[in-house]
Amino acid sequence: MKTLIRTAVILTVAILASAQLAAQGTNVTGDWTFNVTTDQGGGTPTITFKQDGEKLTGKYVGQLGNADLTGTVKGNAIQFTFTVDVQGQQAPVTYKGTVEKDTMKGTLDIAGMVNGTFTATKK
Repeated sequence: MKTLIRTAVILTVAILASAQLAAQGTNVTGDWTFNVTTDQGGGTPTITFKQDGEKLTGKYVGQLGNADLTGTVKGNAIQFTFTVDVQGQQAPVTYKGTVEKDTMKGTLDIAGMVNGTFTATKK
């Protein structure tokens, strides 16, 4: 009987721990190295994220300059946007993708004129 109760307690603790981890979801806070490919060339920017719940803020540093970003993380889906100056015009850059542990991949759009893909690894 004691063994049965002990087993039930252990299973309950394990289930609660799993539920807690699932509730926490994906957290991308930290520095990430990106590999970007577009029809106009590519690059390897570094992006620093700070995640608070589903809210995402951060900093892009790369071939397009330096820019603050905002976005969201919902489950394993990530989306973020920043604005760059292109010949005196403000151009939005939008990344959309999925996160799997310390990697992510997806697509990007620069002002509706340049499209590409990306992969990223957390440093």
